[in-house]
Amino acid sequence: MTGLTAGGIERLKSILVIDDDETVRETIGVMLEQEGYRVQMAAEGREGCQKALTLKPDLVVVDLRLPGMSGMEICKQIRAANLTTPLLVVSAVGDEIDKVLLLEMGADDYVVKPFGSRELLARIRALLRRASPEAHKLYHFGDVEVDVERRVVTRRGEAVKFTPSEYNLLLYFLQNPDRPLTRDMILNTVWGYDHYPNTRTVDIHVVKLRQKLEPDPNVPRHFTTVHGVGYRFLP
Repeated sequence: MTGLTAGGIERLKSILVIDDDETVRETIGVMLEQEGYRVQMAAEGREGCQKALTLKPDLVVVDLRLPGMSGMEICKQIRAANLTTPLLVVSAVGDEIDKVLLLEMGADDYVVKPFGSRELLARIRALLRRASPEAHKLYHFGDVEVDVERRVVTRRGEAVKFTPSEYNLLLYFLQNPDRPLTRDMILNTVWGYDHYPNTRTVDIHVVKLRQKLEPDPNVPRHFTTVHGVGYRFLP
């Protein structure tokens, strides 16, 4: 059982980018660093595979076609070493991809070039969430308990119903306690690239969380407003 008070400062997630196209490699690297990830890079297949095995990053983004060793072979080598690192394969339009074979080789997901930054980030976040120890946590605040693995929220022992968006917003708050979160940060993480509503959506969903989980929704104790910024969750 893990509560919000048990943890320290969260370690930055590390991502290894293996791509022989310098422009693509640097573009992905800068984008990930701006999102708060630690980034390692490799321009060649064997170098990238060695870095993946020694550095053990939280996620690997690997191009399918690489000099020295193919992306598919890198996936095989990583899985042969019994590493469960999430693997996101990048391929060019026109590449012959046997998607079933790719997944059998150990890849977790793939994206086709050219891709948008929002799509890539959404896929990366989804893979990191799936692999995170967060998936087995129990959170407590006030009279509320959240079982992340079962996606069950109870208050005073009674189940509270949530829409998927409300639950995802609650989980994002739980994972970022006592941290000011802008509306844009919340939108980008909770709703993602494929459904990007306006900031009013965040306000509406925060009101719903307050109504369901606050002792007094009109005087919020946990989901507080940071004027001029957004919101802060105080467990």
